[in-house]
Amino acid sequence: MLTHLDNKGHAHMVDVADKDTTQRIAIAESVVSFAAETYQLLLNDELPKGDVFATARIAGIQAAKKCSDLIPLCHPIALTSVKIDFEFNELSYQVKIISRCKVNGKTGVEMEALTAVSVAALTMYDMCKAVDKGIIIGPTRLLEKLGGKSGHWVSE
Repeated sequence: MLTHLDNKGHAHMVDVADKDTTQRIAIAESVVSFAAETYQLLLNDELPKGDVFATARIAGIQAAKKCSDLIPLCHPIALTSVKIDFEFNELSYQVKIISRCKVNGKTGVEMEALTAVSVAALTMYDMCKAVDKGIIIGPTRLLEKLGGKSGHWVSE
């Protein structure tokens, strides 16, 4: 966790100066659910605002890079890699957005990975809302993290 309360109850950034620099990786996902018609328009690249997947991918990458500007007390880090991928469930009309963030640093990249999928999902919503007001975003969750003091963690 990046923050804690001091003895007066004030939050502050955790001092990571003495932590080891290690490769750290975090993988997160967010699921976006659409109406059947919207899902088909999305897959056929027929939505009025253009290429939803390319735009959502860029938005997710930008969000990961700006995470410390968006989340109070989150350390700015020099990401070495951000990847955004999509998986499709044609039975439930869902798109799963998966981010993988990597850094060689003193603090983890969980928040960057979660921010990436969250903003990519919001971008998909924005680009599809003209034809579907009932889009559902979620769940959004951390899938896996590697590196640092706590080691390897995988969601169940």
